[in-house]
Formats: sequence, structure tokens, C-alpha cells
Amino acid sequence: MAEESSTISHLSVAMTSKESDKKQTTGDITSSFSTGHEFYMRLAVVFIGIIGTAGNGLILYALFASKQHKKHLLIVNQNALDLFASFFLTVTYVVEMFNIRLSGELGHWLCVTLLSEVLIWFGTNGSMINLALITIDRYLMVVHPVLSRKWLRPWVIYSAVALAWFLAILYNTVYVLYSTEVIDGFCHSYMIVDDDAGNTAASITYFVFFHFLILVIFVFCYWRILLAIRRQARVMASHSAAGPSNASQVQSLKIQNNVIKTMILVSALYVITWMPYNIYYLLASEELITYTSFFDSRYYALTMIAFLYTSTNPFIYATKFNPVRKILVRMIPCKNTAVQRTDGSMGTGTRAVQQRY
Repeated sequence: MAEESSTISHLSVAMTSKESDKKQTTGDITSSFSTGHEFYMRLAVVFIGIIGTAGNGLILYALFASKQHKKHLLIVNQNALDLFASFFLTVTYVVEMFNIRLSGELGHWLCVTLLSEVLIWFGTNGSMINLALITIDRYLMVVHPVLSRKWLRPWVIYSAVALAWFLAILYNTVYVLYSTEVIDGFCHSYMIVDDDAGNTAASITYFVFFHFLILVIFVFCYWRILLAIRRQARVMASHSAAGPSNASQVQSLKIQNNVIKTMILVSALYVITWMPYNIYYLLASEELITYTSFFDSRYYALTMIAFLYTSTNPFIYATKFNPVRKILVRMIPCKNTAVQRTDGSMGTGTRAVQQRY
């Protein structure tokens, strides 16, 4: 039987002390690589983390280089949270692959701060909350524009950014400090030992807050947004005598719609990638599915699918968000040379249009 991970991860709220009795010790071996196909599954998760770190870092650079970071602060925060989660996903899974035997105060704090995967979930849960906040922000701007101009002041947006980090850190810190301990040299986290009622309550709370509630926000807000956009489109079509001011309104509407389409894609990706993981999490916590080892191929496969969200998001921004796409195109050497040569033959009017947001 292959060695199991040195940590019981975020999904392991389903595991009680019965699982602890199944743990196999490794004798005098205190640091060795895991064997079996689980090792390659974890390696795939590490690869996804590296892609997510590089992609989100690149998009953050493009947002700042294109001067869009002040206009779309919540989107910047979304990529920052995804970058944070992807980086610590890579670091944590690399450390976990060594099956380090823990002991003493140092082992306890290594368990609490790193092997518990709490840093991953700071970024991941914060990203979920921030995505819901972006949806509410877009809903108010499109469906209730007067109200949004009155209430969505800069301090409100900055508070929303801080709120996403604060709630994720508070939730996971309290949970980990309450439920994490080292047993027989292994880190057990997100598991209320010998408390089936507590485990059930925790799993249902997580599923409702981080999946069902966010899904309801997506469906309600974007349904109302799409209805409002269709209504705006009909109004603009009825004023087809395009004067200068009307052309400006059309351009502004196109920019707004482009951002909304981008966020709808991001939200749909979140639902598709995280739904299998969250359903498995709920079923496992209630012991409605059977497994010989909690860390089986299903667990790692669903983890990879879930974190495809953080590694795929940057590509959506790169292809759908015009200011970001322009910066990324300029970073490609052959494309940059072609643009410069073409730009040299352009008139000032064409160049001005090219630089417009």
C-alpha cells in the first residue's frame, strides 16, 4: 500500500479518528518521496499551480502596464488572490510529497501554517468571495446605475477588496486552529476529531456558503444584467441617428458589455470546475460514497479540475479583456516588431484610435 499524504487536507473534514487508526507509519524514514500513481497526480497539481502562478502574474503585470488597475480594482484583486492560491498550491504540494514526519513545536507550526494547506485556502476562498463581489458590483452598475454612482465610491471598492481577504483568512484561521493537530507524526487539518455533528455542520456550512450561495448570486445577477443589456441595446437602436455623443455612448456600452462577458465566462468556469469537488466534498463528509483511501485518484483528479479555474482565468482575461490583450501582444517579439513597422506608416488619427481604451 502506498504511503498516504502527511496532511489531511481541506476536503478531509469527512475523516474522523477512524481514519487516523488506518494511518501507516514509515518507521525510521522521516523524509522520502511518495510512491505510486498518487505521486504523479500530485505532480500534475503542482504543474497546474505553476501555470496558475505564471499566468496570473502576467495578467497582473498587464493590468498595471495598461493603467487599468485603478479602473478595475476588483479584477486586479481577483488575479492577486488566484496568484496567491496558485503559488502556495505549488509550494505546499511539493513539501507534502516528502511525507515529512512531524514532531515537537516546530512540527506543530509547520502543520498549522503550511501542511494544513491553509495558505492555499486563504487565496482560494478569498477568490470565491471576490468573484461574488465583482458580480454584485457589475449588477449594481448595469441594473441600478443611479444607485451605483451614489454608493460605489472608491472607499467602498477598497473595503470590498479587504473584505475578501479578511473573510477568507478569518474563516480558515479559526477552523485550522480549532481542528488541526499532529497525530503519529502526520498533520491532520480541517477535521474535528470524534465530533461527527461538528464535521457535518462544517461541511454543510462550507458547501452552502462557498458554492450554493455564490451560484445563486451568479444566476440572479447575470440574468438581470443580461436583461438590462438587451433593454439598453433596444434603446440605442431606436436612436440610430448616430451623432458624436451617441457614438461615444455606443463605445462606452461596448466596453461595459465586454467586461461583463468576460466576468460571465470566469463565473461559468468557476461553477464548472468547482462543482465536482464541492459535491464530492459534501458526499464524503456525510459518508455517502465509499472509498478505501480518502486520498485516492478521485480526490486528486477533482483537485486538478478545481484548480484549473485559477490557472485558466488568466487566459480568459488575455483573450477577452482588450487592454490586457494589447499589452500581451506587445510582449511577443515578432508581433511587437510588426506593430511598430505598421505604426510607422499610420496617420495620427489611426494611431489615436489604436491607443483608445
